[in-house]
Amino acid sequence: MDHSPAAKRQIAFINAAHTATHYCLLILATAVLGMLQQDHQLFGSEYGPIMALGTAMFVIYGVGALPMGWFAAKFGRQRMMLVFFLGTGFFMAAAGFTASPFWLAAALAAMGAFAAIYHPIGTAMLVEAAGEKVGRAVGLNGVFGNLGVATAPVATAFLAQSLGWRWAFIVPGILCVLVGLAYAREKPVDMNAGRGPAKPFPTIPPAVVRRAVVVLLAIAAVSGLVFNAFTLLLPKLMQERLATSPDLLPVIGALAFAATLCGGLTQFTVGRMIDKLTLRRVFLPLAMAQLPLMLALSFVQGPLVLPLAAALAASIFGQVTVNETMTARYIAPALRVKLYSLRFFIGFLGAAVAAPIVGLLHEATGNLAATLLVLSGFSAVTLACALFFPDRQEELRPELWNAAPAE
Repeated sequence: MDHSPAAKRQIAFINAAHTATHYCLLILATAVLGMLQQDHQLFGSEYGPIMALGTAMFVIYGVGALPMGWFAAKFGRQRMMLVFFLGTGFFMAAAGFTASPFWLAAALAAMGAFAAIYHPIGTAMLVEAAGEKVGRAVGLNGVFGNLGVATAPVATAFLAQSLGWRWAFIVPGILCVLVGLAYAREKPVDMNAGRGPAKPFPTIPPAVVRRAVVVLLAIAAVSGLVFNAFTLLLPKLMQERLATSPDLLPVIGALAFAATLCGGLTQFTVGRMIDKLTLRRVFLPLAMAQLPLMLALSFVQGPLVLPLAAALAASIFGQVTVNETMTARYIAPALRVKLYSLRFFIGFLGAAVAAPIVGLLHEATGNLAATLLVLSGFSAVTLACALFFPDRQEELRPELWNAAPAE
């Protein structure tokens, strides 16, 4: 990895963008609890319909990832990242000034369009800079992403409780714009500079690549739904099972933070493991743990909910690092931005279904047990994907691919 000061700042901004992306998408999940208390005349008194206001945000977030490879080629990756910071921050803050459910949904949808920039472009920039230590770089970047996931409920709960739910959107929106203004001062950096001549990408047997891509795209849809649904329902789950009083909003946020923090720490550990083990040997244990944990969480009550949710977060978030490294291991650099765009498009379409599933099933049943049971079915698909993924030692020694037989 290039260790020049300019490159280090670029990577720091990429990591900050990952935090902002996941943070902004999860504000509504906790802010809804404050909206029910503080503004029920405007938004009603039912959890499900307010959660559904985020559906367009996730749909556009997913669809918007598809053309990002073209935008990056036309306008440049660094310019697109600047647009990410300014556009996401502006509409995040704008959501706090809306005066009706329609305009809140519209502001969130616009925010989702700008947030769609990060994953296809930022991830490709990071993988380029990582060199041979892709797992470590992606794992560390995942920690920053999950810092956004973890801090969103606790910071949103604090702001909503102390200043009102609107400030839960306005404050982080302003911060995001300020980071964007700082990023605007950065000069373009060649993320490949300083590493010497790049090694040619190995010739991998087409059958192996096809198998890896099939799993990559299948797991994108499933993991997008499971990841998003879990992070959306977590604050409500903590309220239902551990902190039933509406006055305990900061406690709910803190409990959700504690659970998701385990996911962030796992991503860093998984990132280091990926540089030493094949992807399948890291992926399979995580997938095997996810199904029983999801089933257990669907019916457990009381203090046991917190360690179960933490273990489930570790499984779900750890898989994100594995999935993002799949593209770096099996796809040539020239095609990565396009495949990242396609992968995140599919994944975020799956994620878009999460908000209505969580909201509508909760409205129909009055709790989150049915939602978690549905997610258990998708966890079984994740396990099947892990079983089908190639287990090739050539991943760790790419020079051996030239002599490797096809499967």
